[in-house]
Amino acid sequence: MGILTVFLEKATNLKDEDTIGKSDPYVKFELEQDNLIFDHDMGEMKSTTKSGDLNPVYEEEFVFNIPTLENMVLHCKVMDEDILSDDKMGKCKIKLEELGLSADPTPVSEKVYNRIFGKDSYVFLTIAYEE
Repeated sequence: MGILTVFLEKATNLKDEDTIGKSDPYVKFELEQDNLIFDHDMGEMKSTTKSGDLNPVYEEEFVFNIPTLENMVLHCKVMDEDILSDDKMGKCKIKLEELGLSADPTPVSEKVYNRIFGKDSYVFLTIAYEE
């Protein structure tokens, strides 16, 4: 078994999904092994919610125990916490096998929302893997 460590640094330029007030973003990580026929869910984790912040700084660490990096995909969903149901603010998927991960943290920035006008939204992570 290996240990995958995901450090969520921050998100930037998030789109405000609330009509009144500002969004309350959090990031949800879902890890799966993307097989040809049957995908294998390796777990999910969630950051804290940052109230009214469209450029939240998290500085939070998440650890997954996984058998291998082969076909592993990390899904990042940026969500807006609401009373009735949470709204999706953006998402991305990271193919971990392609990053050449090691015990040394690798910086990763991924676009989670593509704007036609204005700045795109990003999440900033560092990811490490140790067997």
